[in-house]
Amino acid sequence: MLRYFIPIPKTKQIAFETVYKFKPKDKNTVTELNNISLNRKQVEDSIKRSLHGTEATVREDLVRIEAYLLLLRNLIDNLKKPCNRDKRNCFIEHLKIRWSSTLNFDCKSSNGLINLTSLFQRKSPTFFQVSSMLFELHLILFFYGLKLREKAMALISTDMVESTKAYREAAGVFDYLCKIRHPDYSPSVPVEKFPELTLSVCSSLKLLCLAEGQAVTANKAKEKGTSASLVAKLHYGVTQFVAEANAFLLSKTNFQVKEVSPRFLDYVSALGALHELKSEKHLAESLESEGQVGEAIGVLRHALAGAKRTATQFRDVTWKSIFNKEREQVTRMMNKYERLNKSMMLQLIPLEGDLPTLRGDKIVNLIPYIATKKAKELNFEFL
Repeated sequence: MLRYFIPIPKTKQIAFETVYKFKPKDKNTVTELNNISLNRKQVEDSIKRSLHGTEATVREDLVRIEAYLLLLRNLIDNLKKPCNRDKRNCFIEHLKIRWSSTLNFDCKSSNGLINLTSLFQRKSPTFFQVSSMLFELHLILFFYGLKLREKAMALISTDMVESTKAYREAAGVFDYLCKIRHPDYSPSVPVEKFPELTLSVCSSLKLLCLAEGQAVTANKAKEKGTSASLVAKLHYGVTQFVAEANAFLLSKTNFQVKEVSPRFLDYVSALGALHELKSEKHLAESLESEGQVGEAIGVLRHALAGAKRTATQFRDVTWKSIFNKEREQVTRMMNKYERLNKSMMLQLIPLEGDLPTLRGDKIVNLIPYIATKKAKELNFEFL
């Protein structure tokens, strides 16, 4: 499978309890705010860690994020109370909530794994300050979705079922982000400068996670000896998910994502092309097993013609290597079937318009993200 680590937005430290001096009677509030700061500091430390960590490291990061989200939601609920309305805006403004985008800048690829940290990071990232707790909540949840996806990648080689589940959970988080109603952050944050905030990017990431979960499912099905015809449908289901993700990113009316890195778009396209080729390979295998060697050869020829055009578009050598290995397998299969047809079957090769069409079966669904809360009263009485 292609591996692609999506970059994590960067942030600046927040110390909630130091924004104002509170009255002595609000000791419990100060203690709680200090606890929130400590939990956010742990999240900040997780953000600073390098990507593609061990499964244990990723699980630790997820626990940290979940703990902070619980406290953050309670803080937001308390700030919404009528009794805190007058102090809310002033308190939030002095928090100086600052984040930078890592999805709107392009760099060269690193070696080996497709490491988006190196692909997208700026030398001097631009931090945007927004006086909104929804801004903070959105980007923490965005980070949470990326970490669930990272967990899924870490599990592929050891537990495909749990890997698929983690991809489905990540898709659920991005789906939840699509439904959050945001205030207008401009001019503090031009929306085209912060793709992570847009419906288009969150929707595409939801579909990307479903596509990757479906890819794991297709590999698992092949491992279990599932029929080639069903495996072909599962792989083409990946391509269908990717096509939907691309539709969000490439729409001519979508001005919001015009500054998303071309490498991000390249990966989405590469994933779809790879699994379309795999689907055609398994479809040909299914046709050959049914004695339809001529049609199998026609499908493989068509697949290789398309793959030749597609391979030239990949900028990353690792993507090219994985895709070319698949092409080589398809080429060997076609040569084998052509020898078989020449020596025994003697079947005609159908014209392209008469070839069987690929059909997809999208069986991976998202797991809805359900926000958890705790009720702890906070009073905002400043000196």
